[in-house]
Amino acid sequence: MKNLNRILLMVAFVGGLLVSQAQRTVVRVYPKQGTVVTTLTKPKVFVHRNTNFYFADGVWYRARGRNYVVVGAPIGIKVRTLPRGNKVVVVNGRKLYKYKGIWYKKSGRRYVVVSV
Repeated sequence: MKNLNRILLMVAFVGGLLVSQAQRTVVRVYPKQGTVVTTLTKPKVFVHRNTNFYFADGVWYRARGRNYVVVGAPIGIKVRTLPRGNKVVVVNGRKLYKYKGIWYKKSGRRYVVVSV
């Protein structure tokens, strides 16, 4: 009986570890362009050609009423820092940075969205 209790205790312990590890896995799904979102978490506001753009979690938005619409990154907009997870790519001898299909070029202390 003691062995059975030990085995059950061990199974419960291992099962608890597996469940806690499974909950730590995070899968990020980025919305497609045109998707309407009601709230943003800590967006940064950028003004480009007299239009406000919002940048949150690596995705660009424009305001539409009280909601936000996912848009492509505006070409020529300048940002101070790149999103985490960006990749360095050399294209035609130029060092560019790519993140979720958006290309950035270093310009002084900032990064400019460019088309490739």
